[in-house]
Amino acid sequence: MKTFKKKNPLISIIIATNNSENTIADTLDSIKKQILKNYEIIVIDKKSTDNTIKIIKNKKLKSRIYIGADKGIYDAINKGILKSKGTIISILHSDDYYYDKYTLLHVTKAFQKYNVDIVYGNLLYVKKNNKDFIIRSWKSSIFRNNLFSKGWSPPHPTFFCKKKNYRLGGLYNQNLGNSADIELMHRFLQKKQFKSYFVNKFLVVMRYGGVSNNSIKNILQQNLNTLKFLKLMNNPILIFTFFISKIYLRINQIIFRT
Repeated sequence: MKTFKKKNPLISIIIATNNSENTIADTLDSIKKQILKNYEIIVIDKKSTDNTIKIIKNKKLKSRIYIGADKGIYDAINKGILKSKGTIISILHSDDYYYDKYTLLHVTKAFQKYNVDIVYGNLLYVKKNNKDFIIRSWKSSIFRNNLFSKGWSPPHPTFFCKKKNYRLGGLYNQNLGNSADIELMHRFLQKKQFKSYFVNKFLVVMRYGGVSNNSIKNILQQNLNTLKFLKLMNNPILIFTFFISKIYLRINQIIFRT
């Protein structure tokens, strides 16, 4: 497959780390094997006390590392976006990794061909300590108005967005905690109506057990915050529709995970 090196925009890959020595190597290896090489890696590290920074430096990739305190993962991501030099932003958590060597190529070709602001795709959830065990196969779909109110959202790790749209639409609202990613995608797609394209391919693999899904409390809080910014809290029928639709989507992702 051709990589069209002269025309490829720079992709800034933002990685927030915090004692991530057990998973960061997989994340970086998935970047290193990309056949499209026009990227930069920006690491925002929360003063890790393990071997995270050493592992990153040993990989000898095109990375810039910033170490310091932050107010949470979305504060760190916001810092990374502001420090980025690329045209396209990719948020890749330190325990996630690109699905295969074509991820950045698929995304770049979609941006170029369809002249859009946002590209997103499909996501695989795997067991935290067993990457071969698939828990959920999250196949997304084309965005349509009001889909968020029906429990739908793009898989955030597959959400690639042009940097200019963060200037136009704003950064992550860190005060929303683990629902900040859904709120930003809703703001960009629904409110701002930024042009998007759905790549019907797996782009990222996510280990189950991240901040948003590592406890029942976090899952409930995320859904409560989502209902609030979607302004559904005062409508029992819409709340019911939201949860029924979301449960239906999740069940399908589990049943058809292979």
